[in-house]
Amino acid sequence: MKSLKKVIALLSLVLLISSVGFAQTGAKFGYIDSNEILTLMPETDSLQQELKAYADYLDEQMSTMAMEYQSKVTTYQDNYNTMSDLIRQTKEKEITDLQARIQAFQQSADQDLGAKQAELFNPLIEKVKVAITEVARENNYNYIFDVGTGALVFYETGDNVLPLVKTKLGIQ
Repeated sequence: MKSLKKVIALLSLVLLISSVGFAQTGAKFGYIDSNEILTLMPETDSLQQELKAYADYLDEQMSTMAMEYQSKVTTYQDNYNTMSDLIRQTKEKEITDLQARIQAFQQSADQDLGAKQAELFNPLIEKVKVAITEVARENNYNYIFDVGTGALVFYETGDNVLPLVKTKLGIQ
């Protein structure tokens, strides 16, 4: 996290220094906090509620599996001394298999929740990007920076310096 902050600080310094040169060429800069605009949009509340409901559903499934696991472990521990070796091994395998299923479910649930968040919020994010682009063009901005994420969200007339840097580094 500290290295990310250093990169952002360095990038900000480079942009500040280079903005003097841009100011002479008439480039116009703007900024926005996309996190703030997203929280202000009326759709955000309902999307967050829908995402929370889905997360709660997944948590409920996880809790059910955890209770089953705890029940099996307790039963195993309570009856350990009266079990034959075959029964003990069978119960241990059941517990181990259930533990593996719980771990696999947790991983799948995390991925599924991320996919659900993207499914819900990507249209809203795209709507914001379109609005930013329209505002930038209508007001003759060349660059719009997102101070919420530290990213460049709009550029109109910038030069791609990749070929120059590749040449400088001897990369073809």
